[in-house]
Amino acid sequence: MIPGAQPTVYYVNSADGWQAIDGAVIEERTVCLYVNGQELASFLCSPVDLDALALGFLRTEGVIGGLGDVALLERAHQDACVDVWLHGEFRQPGRRIRTSGCGNGVTFDDLSQRAFHIPLGKTVTAQQVIGRYLELRAAETLYPITRGVHASALCTPDSLRFIAEDVGRHNTVDKLWGKAMLAGAETAGSLLVTTGRISSEMLGKAAKMQIPLVISRTSPTSRTVELARAWNITIVGYVRPTSMRVYTIPERVRS
Repeated sequence: MIPGAQPTVYYVNSADGWQAIDGAVIEERTVCLYVNGQELASFLCSPVDLDALALGFLRTEGVIGGLGDVALLERAHQDACVDVWLHGEFRQPGRRIRTSGCGNGVTFDDLSQRAFHIPLGKTVTAQQVIGRYLELRAAETLYPITRGVHASALCTPDSLRFIAEDVGRHNTVDKLWGKAMLAGAETAGSLLVTTGRISSEMLGKAAKMQIPLVISRTSPTSRTVELARAWNITIVGYVRPTSMRVYTIPERVRS
């Protein structure tokens, strides 16, 4: 069984009666994040790529500005905790905002007070959008055996760069930024492709990474569309092999 999946037996009903199937379900755990010995947050997450999840979350919440701010990262209590020690002082962020993410995610950032403007940059073709979405689906490892899991990827117009899977769609985006940091890679100008709904906290994470185009299998929320227009981010939803919906800044996508 691959990491992130747990074996289980489930039963399928058919004309011949119930049949026992040896299958798998996605693993979900609570993982605590400590910074300089202080508890910052707890994640409901898939226990894979936890270093990347912790680093990406700290970056999106403005606790760190990069990997250079981190003196030590270690996991404890059989991966139930991630301890991060900074070179400098740590101050607890402001009030917690419960998000619409899976597992009732949390952020300390009030996006209504943020002002981003993402440069138009290079355009992409509709076929490149579809191609990167299909490439993400083909690269998933947990979904084919468990279902019930989200995947996201950072891409160039022509290829995937990093992929992350998690029970929480917002966790996948944090993992992507963490993976990029660990690889010493920049995120600005990348495409973000995801299987999940594009909620405002996911768009906020994309804006902080300077991502101009967010692509999804499903839809954005009303607040996401409003913020994407203000921040000059292109939202593409309902991507299928032969179609898509462009909700904002359509000039980035050529036919």
